[in-house]
Amino acid sequence: MISLPDRRRGALDAIDRAVNAERTAGAVLDRTVELLAETFEHYTWVGVYLVDGDDLVLGPWRGPEATEHVRIPVGQGICGAAAASGETEIVDDVNADSRYLACFPSTRSEIVVPILAPARPHAVLGEIDIDSARPAAFDAGDRAFLERVARMVATRLPG
Repeated sequence: MISLPDRRRGALDAIDRAVNAERTAGAVLDRTVELLAETFEHYTWVGVYLVDGDDLVLGPWRGPEATEHVRIPVGQGICGAAAASGETEIVDDVNADSRYLACFPSTRSEIVVPILAPARPHAVLGEIDIDSARPAAFDAGDRAFLERVARMVATRLPG
């Protein structure tokens, strides 16, 4: 069995290859979402939202089913809070967080990592949103790993 740190290193290498090889930002995001969903079993649903004016608009995603939340106002829900603050949000128990916009009955925890513009560190271009069916599924290792992924893909996004 491959250890979690080794899976993270392998995923970072694969995402780096995608960032450098894919022709479009959309292809980079799609490949990134695919790699995250395939590599980590505790990532039940993986998606990317992109900022469009005052809203977050759902881009590529992988999971057992689609979310009804395809457009979220910045500031609303956990995704909107992360976009408004530019800070990663980790929620160990979504049922205990009044900001949570329910998507799936199976979701127990969530992490949302802003994708910040490289040249403008406080400008949010989008975010990586991951749900888990496990409570408290995300730790400091997930946070550091996903923040690095966000920095990598940010280099290919307009903004």
